[in-house]
Amino acid sequence: MSSHREAPEISKDQVADSSDLYAFVSPDAPETVTIIANYIPLESPAGGPNFFEFGNDVQYSILVDNNGDAKPDITYTFQFSSKVRDKTTFLYNTGPISSLSDKNWNRPQTYSVFKTVKGKTKRIAQNLTSPPCNIGPRSTPDYADLASAAVHRLSTGEHVFAGQRREGFYVDLGSIFDLADLRPFSEYHLLPPNVNLPGVDALANSNVHSIALQIPIASLTATGHVPTGPNDKHAVIGVWTTAERRKSTIRESNGSLSHSGPFVQVSRLGNPLINEVIIPMEQKDSWNAGKPSADSKYAGLYAHPILQDYLVGLYPGVFGNLSTYAKPRVDLEAILLTGIPAGVVSSTYTTFTGTVQADMLRLNMAIAPSKNPSVFGVLGGDLAGFPNGRRVYDDTVTIELRCVAGASIPLVDNTYTADGAATAIYDVTPPAINSDRYMSSFPYLGLPLDGYDTPSS
Repeated sequence: MSSHREAPEISKDQVADSSDLYAFVSPDAPETVTIIANYIPLESPAGGPNFFEFGNDVQYSILVDNNGDAKPDITYTFQFSSKVRDKTTFLYNTGPISSLSDKNWNRPQTYSVFKTVKGKTKRIAQNLTSPPCNIGPRSTPDYADLASAAVHRLSTGEHVFAGQRREGFYVDLGSIFDLADLRPFSEYHLLPPNVNLPGVDALANSNVHSIALQIPIASLTATGHVPTGPNDKHAVIGVWTTAERRKSTIRESNGSLSHSGPFVQVSRLGNPLINEVIIPMEQKDSWNAGKPSADSKYAGLYAHPILQDYLVGLYPGVFGNLSTYAKPRVDLEAILLTGIPAGVVSSTYTTFTGTVQADMLRLNMAIAPSKNPSVFGVLGGDLAGFPNGRRVYDDTVTIELRCVAGASIPLVDNTYTADGAATAIYDVTPPAINSDRYMSSFPYLGLPLDGYDTPSS
């Protein structure tokens, strides 16, 4: 749901669909920032015979703004290429895959990385190998070793990984899109059945494809230096990811495709859930094609969110205070469009990038990783979590539901009292931070589930 199949056109183009974006100070390497861009949502582990891979005809980018104008100052671009070793077989592999160079792996994928700084682009890596998909105990018996070998250190100081991982995001898709039902709160819903049930994690048995970078903090600031503290004007960066396709595609009579023309953006993602539930359906495709620096035209959708009206209407009597609140949602505009100024949460907390309204995931790189992290991030008293960047285990659905329901209004309007439900609403019990969905080191998302051992539901 964070950005899975969130717009009509991109829902038909899985390999270019950006599903989640994460940015956080690396807990085990706090002199670095980790950025992870996930693509290909809702991967079934049993994905054969043509297992999932990045698009050879898609250009993927991770973009960083470090001066507050919502335009990229640093861009990492990834281009992929696949080849078939044995053209006489239908198999993805003809025996166990014991290494990234194993000839039993019939369709390896490699990639190049380009870095653009101040308009100048340089290729910083080529022919890096992605790991195969995790097929099963016979085909990929030592998958952890394959995945570890696919973590590459670049000469420019970054670590990079591109390949299949475990889905870290969790949401009750089956419930929340059934007229905004939340199973734990079903007794209050306008429509039956009004029976409270535990939320169902629809993504528990899914994989994704991740592009992960671990970057020295000094390489991300406008000055080239590590920020002196959270209130340093160079401490906060904005991050987003995009996918682009060539403008023209020609289908030949023999089934082949050819592509030409400039790259055109077909997908983007900054904060979670924006194109999913803030942007109305008619504007979703154009939002995906747009740039963060032009997002002020959507500001009214944040100031008066559609979801707020649905919560009030579908849960009658539950959000009494919210139902009478007619002021613009300045809190949501700050959280999601400009970042939060210092002094709103605390004197040493800010994600403010300036007055330019833009959908970017904002990270204060001078706020240290938490020793006792809360999946509820800032709402849970953990200043290192969402909306200060986003960690792989942060419960962004609950956080944004609670904010839309009014939990964050008192931060900017001391005349308002949040409804009790606003601080209690949720849709699914989060998986444990130390579960196998996550890792304590780069690339932080857990090993992907294999198709042989994973049930279909």
